[in-house]
Amino acid sequence: MIETGIPRLDDFLGGGIPTGKTLLYYIEPGVEGDVFGMQTLYHNLEKGYRGLFITSTTAPEILRESFKELGFDMSRFGDNFAIVDAYSGIIGSTSDERYVIEDPSNPSHIDEVISAAIEEFSGGTITFGSLSTIIDMVGEEKALEYIIKWNKYALIYDTVGIYNFTAWPYSPETLEKIKNEIFNAVIKVGGISKRVVYGQYYGILRVDWTEKVEKAILFKLVRPGGIKAFIPKILVTGPFNAGKSTFVHALSTRAVSVDRLGTTVALDHGYVEHKGFSADIFGTPGQERFDPIIKLLGGEALGVFLIVDSTRPEDFPRAVKMLEMTSRFGLPYVIVANKQDIKGALSPEEIGKMLNVHEEAPVVPAVTTRKEGVFEAFEILIDMVTGG
Repeated sequence: MIETGIPRLDDFLGGGIPTGKTLLYYIEPGVEGDVFGMQTLYHNLEKGYRGLFITSTTAPEILRESFKELGFDMSRFGDNFAIVDAYSGIIGSTSDERYVIEDPSNPSHIDEVISAAIEEFSGGTITFGSLSTIIDMVGEEKALEYIIKWNKYALIYDTVGIYNFTAWPYSPETLEKIKNEIFNAVIKVGGISKRVVYGQYYGILRVDWTEKVEKAILFKLVRPGGIKAFIPKILVTGPFNAGKSTFVHALSTRAVSVDRLGTTVALDHGYVEHKGFSADIFGTPGQERFDPIIKLLGGEALGVFLIVDSTRPEDFPRAVKMLEMTSRFGLPYVIVANKQDIKGALSPEEIGKMLNVHEEAPVVPAVTTRKEGVFEAFEILIDMVTGG
């Protein structure tokens, strides 16, 4: 298996992509999806595989800068990384790359150079930066013929073929073959939009080596960092003085609180980056007068952390009430049993019984002042939100 390096996607694909198989990122116009192929290539170079990138939309030196902006330094891979330059010939420029398509107007020459490069880079990954541009260069019918040939080469030479494809308005026949016939797996990269794109996602359209997972993951592009699975809103709630603000700050890469005399009077807001995932988290005040905020945020959140003080069972009825305000939305939740370092703290098992929550609801022991348990709780909730 060769991994995609895209958060959660390898889990959905049964561990990754078997050698000899091909995977296409089917990208909606207007969505910044070209990074998917770049990230998959870089991920496998880091793991010691050889990698080839076919550029047809930008000069090799600009491509290397684009990799660097993402935090992907390609210079350290030496001869394990090479570029097929299908761009310089378009603008009449010379090229020092190992593989150069000097006459992009000649379809046979394009096929000859790419086929030879695949053969020489056997056992690694071959990434097409823009299959759409190749189609524009040689025509739809000839491009499909070559793709089928290149995919056979990938099988023969134990290589994984990775393609970025922007779904411009090609003929229905071409789009149908690309989506459903030519590739072993197709990953849809799309946008959620109303007039403008305000959210982006990826999910499996088809895969022929494992059972298809009917799940889409929201993502954002971070520079540097690449593709991050993105949870746009997670709610942190719980009784007064349970440790919500401390939890938000312990978990967050950056966070801000609005408080007065040490008590949160508005919201805690934090941003988390952890193990390929990013999330915005919002902590609510614990006093009852702020309950409308919980109801408002609960309708927009994708998951909930309920923070409780393990030494104050008298606050548990209030915690249950706060959880009920969000449970009507059917949100996954994790209970964080805070202040486990204090004498007399109840165990997570005891807390679960006293809260009378579902027996499978996770109760995570934590000491938020020392960041103990906070990332464990985050990983559990992310698994619940993304179906991991």
